[in-house]
Amino acid sequence: MRRRRIRHENPRSDTGKGKNEMPKMSKIVCFGELLLRMGAPGAEKLLQTPRLDVCVGGAEANVAVSLAQFGHDAVFASVVTDNVLGASAIGELRRHGVNIANISRTPGRMGLYFLSSGAVLRASEIVYDRADSAFATMGAEDLDWAQILDGASFLHISGITPAVGPGPAEAALRAVKAAKENGIGVSFDGNYRAQLWQAWSSDGPAILKDILRHATIAFINERDIGLIFGRKFSPEDRKRAYSLAFREFPRLKYIANTSRTLSSVREQTLWAEIRSRDKTWESKSYALSGIVDRIGAGDAFAAGVLHALEAKSDPAHAVEFGMAASVIKHSVPGDFNLVSSADVEALMDGGSLDVKR
Repeated sequence: MRRRRIRHENPRSDTGKGKNEMPKMSKIVCFGELLLRMGAPGAEKLLQTPRLDVCVGGAEANVAVSLAQFGHDAVFASVVTDNVLGASAIGELRRHGVNIANISRTPGRMGLYFLSSGAVLRASEIVYDRADSAFATMGAEDLDWAQILDGASFLHISGITPAVGPGPAEAALRAVKAAKENGIGVSFDGNYRAQLWQAWSSDGPAILKDILRHATIAFINERDIGLIFGRKFSPEDRKRAYSLAFREFPRLKYIANTSRTLSSVREQTLWAEIRSRDKTWESKSYALSGIVDRIGAGDAFAAGVLHALEAKSDPAHAVEFGMAASVIKHSVPGDFNLVSSADVEALMDGGSLDVKR
């Protein structure tokens, strides 16, 4: 068996922290694959003209960037290809303040996804190209979770990560078990991807159940719960679905999710809720027109909720902050939500749309 050559980022120079930087808030670790997004320009279909706009993304990376913007020590743990593509993607995380000391570098390919943004009544389309990437072929032992999670208050992971391959799946299970053993909260975002699970003939629902048994907050809805348990829940069955999740996952404290109605690709209405075992908190609804980019909006919501809860806000404020963060993301091109907590709070307070000078 060929031994994998793994190189780790320099923890001294690559934390994203300058000598004059203010102290960070709580440490939150995000584990997932770092991707390159290849987007058709404007509202073109893929390769309608021979051009692609490139940016960095990935569900957990999006959360890490948002948390860094909010002032946290946002740690991104991953395995990334040891070539110029991987170096550039890691550099983009560093540029936005993410702690990259726990990214391992190894030979292999970079995971990609291709986006054709929709328009009017034509939906956006995504094509993934991430099979056999450096992350998909990682070994479960490639990351030292005791070291990575030391001092963390939360571990954030999505259902995409274990779906990518057997190595990431086992690493995800090790990560959530280590978090639980050390009293660290686990944040899980559903993101069920049937095609990724089918690619390596795995039992996705069983693996996700194992992860959810360790979760303290889950960003899931009735559809996610139905997929995991092999049942079908309609939106009207949402309360019954959540009762099932709380019953089956005793460590779970909150379930949070967003909802949207679509008039067109650019005109949509959004709202959100957080549920505990005995109470529900709903956000105000936002009618959005002229949406720029909705990719990463769910990740922006997750980051906003985690930030607010870590700041000791009550769930009523957390759901409003998360929703406002998600709403702003619809105005920001690319996967990352490059806004501060002050920007989010200004929207919550009904801030002016005048030019800021």
